[in-house]
Amino acid sequence: MRPILTVTLNPALDIATSVGHVSPGIKLRCAAPQMDPGGGGLNVARAIHQLGGQARAFVALGGDTGRTLERLIREAGLDPVIYPAPGETRQSLAVTDLGLNDQFRFMLPGPHWSAADVGAACDAIAAEATGDGFVVLSGSGPSGVPPDLYATLAARLQAQGAQVIIDTSGPPLAFLGRGQPNWPYVLRMDQAEAEGLALRALPLRTDTAAFGAELIDRKAADIVIIARGAEGSVLVSATKRLHVAAARVPVRSKVGAGDSFVGGFVMALAEGQSIETALSHGAAAASAAVMTEGTELCTPAGFAEALPQCLVTSV
Repeated sequence: MRPILTVTLNPALDIATSVGHVSPGIKLRCAAPQMDPGGGGLNVARAIHQLGGQARAFVALGGDTGRTLERLIREAGLDPVIYPAPGETRQSLAVTDLGLNDQFRFMLPGPHWSAADVGAACDAIAAEATGDGFVVLSGSGPSGVPPDLYATLAARLQAQGAQVIIDTSGPPLAFLGRGQPNWPYVLRMDQAEAEGLALRALPLRTDTAAFGAELIDRKAADIVIIARGAEGSVLVSATKRLHVAAARVPVRSKVGAGDSFVGGFVMALAEGQSIETALSHGAAAASAAVMTEGTELCTPAGFAEALPQCLVTSV
């Protein structure tokens, strides 16, 4: 198995709880909270670990919350590469309304990073990355970082021989979507993010695939993956246009489904599997994640149950 390094510069202490009904102006008596390591790259590493694989997690942590998060990361079975963040690690809160079966997610801000902080972190990431492995840049960037952070870091890592997979949003995604001189191996986004880049609706799989091809032509990535929610995901490369179905499973929490997809996908690639197999493994991991409560991510049993339904077809 080729090595996998995940990078999380803006992690969070994820807190999940539930309440009978969310109403304004009153005290809401919540259930006992569940706390997990959060942030895109950490979730990807956790998903890989839970599916029986291995990944090293580079994570920036600071303050009392950072120390709590480090303990939870180690309890989850990961041996993280800890990088000192320039401030207190953020927290996030997911509250499930049991009456409506809706989930409310509150994301607090993390510390502000200076240009010097960003440069030092990029040097540390480059030192940890191996030339023959995969590097996953996932999640939101910290406050203060430039929109070209992931593009610049991906170019540097790929010059060292790594294959970079990026799953981000907002300005970093918009920057990557314009195309790069040294583009990443994989760029993943969801349907809303794709429509934001395309400046148009993408109601059909063929519409999504056509926009993915536009991104390939712009040199945004070698492979573009666009998630279409319960319908599954579309993958586009220079030679392929594929769709993978999401499994029909009970939905308990959508937290971490996208990160689980990336975990299942990159784990299969690291094992030498084909793009088609990696795509089905990613979809099965995402389907398994929505079957679990709170922020538990995917389980081997859920993955095994979902995989036969995650069929790959041409678009």
